[in-house]
Amino acid sequence: MTDSGGEVTLKLLLMGTGEFAVPAFAALADGPHQVVGLVTQPDRGGPGHHDHRHPLELIKSACLQQGVPVLQPAKVNAADAIASIAALAPDLAVVAAYGQILRPELIGVPRLGAINLHASLLPRHRGATPIHHAILAGDTQTGVSVFQIAPAVDTGPLLGVVRTEIGPCETTGGLHDRLAELAVGLATEVVDGLDAGTTSPLVQDEIGATLAPRLKKADAAIDWSVDAVAIDRHVRAMRPWPNPFTFLHGDDSEPRRLIVQSVETGPDLDGVEPGEVVAGADVEGLLVGCGGGT
Repeated sequence: MTDSGGEVTLKLLLMGTGEFAVPAFAALADGPHQVVGLVTQPDRGGPGHHDHRHPLELIKSACLQQGVPVLQPAKVNAADAIASIAALAPDLAVVAAYGQILRPELIGVPRLGAINLHASLLPRHRGATPIHHAILAGDTQTGVSVFQIAPAVDTGPLLGVVRTEIGPCETTGGLHDRLAELAVGLATEVVDGLDAGTTSPLVQDEIGATLAPRLKKADAAIDWSVDAVAIDRHVRAMRPWPNPFTFLHGDDSEPRRLIVQSVETGPDLDGVEPGEVVAGADVEGLLVGCGGGT
């Protein structure tokens, strides 16, 4: 379509729920392309669900004020949801942290298909929790990948990548926010390239593929049998969610669940069992034995 300035632009459908999507979506909404709809998950109450304070609500409100349809189907691949999306006649769907897998029938609705913003250097860490798993794995570098959505999850051809170093003290929360900002320039570059027909898709190398499956709260439990370096990675990866924890056992009391905010590697502890708490001179907090005598 053509905007008021005469430039050829795309009709974009934005699909996202998580905070990772917000900076890129805001930039696209302010850009030369026309946003014809926002698709997000249904409003839910309770912990872990977005509410009126969620940053995405600002984009949702702006869309509604400008008369841009906001769709919140419980099942986006249902026939009625696909029909509602098709009625918007989008040229391209831009997906980020949406929370539902798109089936081929939906992917085929936009003229140019659908692209996804993924918080890893694909094909490494395909799945729902790539940032957590990058830190867990001890990766020194990560980034954001934009790829053309294919039926198999996170496997489509790459359209653009941006890289960044992972800081030695960086948590999932801090890295998430940095990657969300890095996604802004990449998303606009790829969308503009698709509009101009200048993108060069790159097939993902399956040899380097790894998975980043969804985490549960129980996955945040600290395993003191591994070495101190692995425990440091675990604590940073699990913050702020699912929140790393352990249990403090007393002689005459029930175990107490402790949320661990941070850890530091200390001196090697010969003769100390993993998980054993010992006294340490000039040490703030608890000194705990780890695997391998660390």
